[in-house]
Amino acid sequence: MKKILIIPTYNEAENIRPLVEQVLERVPDMHVLICDDNSPDGTGGIADELAQEHENLRVVHRPGKMGLGSAYVMGFKKAVAEGYDCVCHMDADFSHDPKYWPDLLEGMDGHDVMIGSRYVAGGGTRNWGLHRRLLSRTSNFIARTLLGIRVRDCTGGFRCYRAGVLEKIGLDSIFSEGYSFLEEVLYKAVRAGASVGEVPIIFVERRLGKSKISRKEIFKAVITLLRLRFKKM
Repeated sequence: MKKILIIPTYNEAENIRPLVEQVLERVPDMHVLICDDNSPDGTGGIADELAQEHENLRVVHRPGKMGLGSAYVMGFKKAVAEGYDCVCHMDADFSHDPKYWPDLLEGMDGHDVMIGSRYVAGGGTRNWGLHRRLLSRTSNFIARTLLGIRVRDCTGGFRCYRAGVLEKIGLDSIFSEGYSFLEEVLYKAVRAGASVGEVPIIFVERRLGKSKISRKEIFKAVITLLRLRFKKM
């Protein structure tokens, strides 16, 4: 199975090298595409160094902070055009531990989409306050209810997709940006008939750097859910 991992980056200079090295230690045949949004902290330069060291790693330098969703769409299109069978993505801040990749990839033997899930048995979060835990669980409950999908972790960004699923959903039709993009892609994948599996992970609040989740991102996620629900009706 030919597989590629898409890692969007913005100001992840402290994390990107150890993250990539741990991914390739766990899955040596994984191809990696780093999409850097012109990080002012030098992340792009470190990514270029990694590309010189690893033949299966490439870097795309974008002109500015263009958003998570557009980075994924660009990466998905490249992956499909280049004949990859499995398209994966994760956060660059170690919230998603690379040690879980073998479990997710194994799950692709029986599913079209695999999610590293905080909300199945054995999963969870670490270093989150009560407010953050309540917010995440509430947003997942709302997503499941409004969209009618039987997935425990609708907002998780630790995933694998079969390339055929991404072709079916119509990447140019996705209107979401930021973290709400993840809800829309999952919803459209399920609507296209994709089977979804979940494996437990422990999500750990980022080790270094500043979180990029904001009230604006949360508001956009709610708007996305309402738009998708309205279209469905």
